[in-house]
Amino acid sequence: MTTKEILHSTEEKMKKAFESVNREFLEIRTGRASPALVEGLHIDYYGTPTLLKQLASISAADAHLLVIQPWDISAIAEIEKAILKSNLGVNPSNDGKLIRLSFPQLSKERRQELAKDIHKMTENGRISLRTIRRDSKEHIEKLEKDKTISEDDKFRGVDELQKLVDRYIAKVDDLLKNKEKEVLEF
Repeated sequence: MTTKEILHSTEEKMKKAFESVNREFLEIRTGRASPALVEGLHIDYYGTPTLLKQLASISAADAHLLVIQPWDISAIAEIEKAILKSNLGVNPSNDGKLIRLSFPQLSKERRQELAKDIHKMTENGRISLRTIRRDSKEHIEKLEKDKTISEDDKFRGVDELQKLVDRYIAKVDDLLKNKEKEVLEF
């Protein structure tokens, strides 16, 4: 394996770590109701954990209302249970065919709690990126130790690795800044 291959593999892992943080951010409730808030909920559908987005159509009727229309009406009770277990802080209302989720305006305290959660998620994302960097750096150093690459190649590889990490950490920080602004604005 060459340093170029290691860097390519590292970048793929970093993309996945970044996408994971981005997905977590989508599930954080801001002032608007978004289908992304509930799409990832796992529903016990005939004994199999199934994503809500695979069982129903989810739409935002307005800024504070989500409408969930299951394709199989018998799944409504399980969908309600999953929503109640989640930390969304809303109670579903069910008319036998549809589930409506009404999201009240967030209080200042709740917005500040969400901002803290976002910071924790961001720090976890940074930790993931640094862990990927450490593993890749060890791999590059092992190549040099095994005389597969020269010392100069090792230094170039480690330098490129650091640039890659810095770029992805900056992307995560941008996500944080945008999401924090979104959560804290009234």
